[in-house]
Parts: sequence; structure tokens; C-alpha cells
Amino acid sequence: MNSKAQKLEAFSKLLDIMDDLRAQCPWDKKQTLQSLRHLTLEEVYELSDALLEEDLPEIKKELGDVLLHLVFYAKIGSEKGSFDIADVINSLNEKLIFRHPHIYGDGKVADEEEVKQNWEKLKLKEGNKSVLSGVSKGTPSIVKAFRIQEKVKGIGFEFHDAEDAWKKVGEELSEFHAETDLDKKEQELGDVFFSLINYARISGINPDSALERTNLKFISRFQKMENLANERNLNLSEMPLEEMDLLWEEAKKN
Repeated sequence: MNSKAQKLEAFSKLLDIMDDLRAQCPWDKKQTLQSLRHLTLEEVYELSDALLEEDLPEIKKELGDVLLHLVFYAKIGSEKGSFDIADVINSLNEKLIFRHPHIYGDGKVADEEEVKQNWEKLKLKEGNKSVLSGVSKGTPSIVKAFRIQEKVKGIGFEFHDAEDAWKKVGEELSEFHAETDLDKKEQELGDVFFSLINYARISGINPDSALERTNLKFISRFQKMENLANERNLNLSEMPLEEMDLLWEEAKKN
């Protein structure tokens, strides 16, 4: 592994390259905060894929892509006279020190859960008007629900255990099945999803990761099913469901 001096040298070189690109590259010169935003989201999702696969070489690559975007935003901020990368890092350092009084102060914590609770309480001291003010509007729904539940847990608004959370799932399912109005049924389905996410979280399962793994598993099996059909000169779209089910089971075994 690299020494601290080597790490600082590498980061310094990245800043120099960013300066060169911004001054000389036609594409980099044109970029704005808004033009980079959707590209940043793509890079984060690519990093997420690599993390799910635990592909360390790919994680290294994708981390570099995300880091480039962070440096890029800071460069644009400096051009606007608002902030530069040092301001970004110094602000982060101050926040981390303030929110870890058990490390940098005289605070005491018993375990990880108490750290999380203190984190949310300290955020309120920083001026946040609500425990939920830090939840991004653009966050995907499953992740947003998970973060909402994590944040309110930080001030003690939480089921006693997973069993209580599962009872809530049952209640919401009953309400969903009992509803006949389509609009209200949609609302009840949202409650079912929210309660399932809550149960998963309390049980120590990340629901977003769980669903994405199922997505990947389904894609893999369905593509195997397509390959089996092609090998036998079969057209899936013309096959009855019962025959497709047989291929699906064969794909699962393979």
C-alpha cells in the first residue's frame, strides 16, 4: 500500500490534471454543474454494481470515476469564487470531528446504535429543522424509505423488534387486500412496501441490495432460458406459459 506522502502526491497530481483539462480540453471546458449531474449519477450506479459484485478491481476503477466528479465540481466551485476542494475537505473534517465527540471530545458511547443516535441529535444542533431534512428528494424510493426509517430510529421512533415490525406488515397487507378503490389501493401498497422495508432493516437486511440481487438473478436465469429456447429453435413469445415454466425450471437448475 502507498504511504501517506504518496497518497497526497497522487491527489495533488489529480488536481493538476483537472486544472489542465479545464483549461485545454474542449469537452471539459464546456461542462457545468448541471451537465455533470446525470453523469455523476451514472458513475455512482456503476460503483454500486461493482460493490454488489465485490469486484475489487472494478470498485477501484469506479471510485476513481466518482472522485473525478467530486474534484470537477470543486473546480467549478472555485471558478465561481464560491469554494474549492480545500473548503470541501475542511468542511467535511469539521463535521466529522463535531459528530464524533466520543473520539474527539469527552463523549462516551456504548455501541454502534448509540453512535447513530448521537449523530442525528448532533445534526439537529447544527441547525437542521427536522430529523428528516437530510433525506434527498431525488433518492430512489427504497433507499429513501430505508434512510427515513434509520433517521427516525436515531431519536427512538422504532419498533421494539423485528416481530413487531412483521405484525405491521400483516396489518398493511390486510388493508391493501380490503381496499377496492384503485387510487387508495396504490396508497396501501406503498404502506406495504414501507413496512416490508422496515422489517428488513430491523432484521439486518438491506432491502435495496436484496432486491437488486434478485433483479440480477432473474436476468441471469431469464437469459439462460432464452439460450435454451434458441438452442431448440423455440420462440419464447409463441410458447404457452406452461412450457416457458419448464424452461425456467431448467434454467434454474443450470
